[in-house]
Amino acid sequence: MDLKDKVVLITGGAVRIGRAISLELAAAGCKISCHYNHSQKAALLLKKEIEHNQAVIHLLRADLKDKDTPVRLVQRTIDIFSKVDILINNAAIFLKTPIGTVTPDNWDNLHNLNLKAAFFLTQEASRHMLKNKSGKIINIGDAGAENPFPGYIPYSITKAGVMAMTRGLAKALAPHVQVNCINPGPVMMPEGMSAEEKEFALQQTVLKREGSAQDVARTVRFLLEGSDYITGAMIPVDGGRHIR
Repeated sequence: MDLKDKVVLITGGAVRIGRAISLELAAAGCKISCHYNHSQKAALLLKKEIEHNQAVIHLLRADLKDKDTPVRLVQRTIDIFSKVDILINNAAIFLKTPIGTVTPDNWDNLHNLNLKAAFFLTQEASRHMLKNKSGKIINIGDAGAENPFPGYIPYSITKAGVMAMTRGLAKALAPHVQVNCINPGPVMMPEGMSAEEKEFALQQTVLKREGSAQDVARTVRFLLEGSDYITGAMIPVDGGRHIR
């Protein structure tokens, strides 16, 4: 896919890995439709940086846990840019939930944002992609989908669901739309993790070091412009954690 003037809808695109993806794709010539919710300051800084580099970005604020948001985000993107070529399902929450402490609200919040929103965004965006007989969808999963973290079991379940969703949608949307998943490992580990938890995460990799948001962003770019013959794939960007 030639990325020049392609329209990308990315969720959680203003911070952390999402920000790196937004910058990478804007630099490649994409027009960015960037969703955010609470990160308004970061979103405005991202907009300023992208526009300073003569690229195009529009910010869309919305709560992905609202059941009407997926349809509104896709339609708003089309209203602004007349199309949607690429969807990056990046937004997620990472909530520590040791067994015995999990509440129904914990479960619902994780599933509504990490899995349900991604599915319905994909369903809506793919309607337009199929009409144009072209499109790419990339889901940001997690190494914990295959090797669940004991303290984050509900989160890991949502990411396992993202993997299953990727495979199913790759079949359902073929041959015109490619759907793939990237599973990061210890990349931009969240604030609040203890030094011991961080060291344990690094020791689970074979490279024994932390990755960067740019590692993920460059993988996204490869899946978009580097090959049109990959679909249903789970790409680990995890320092080899998946082979331990």
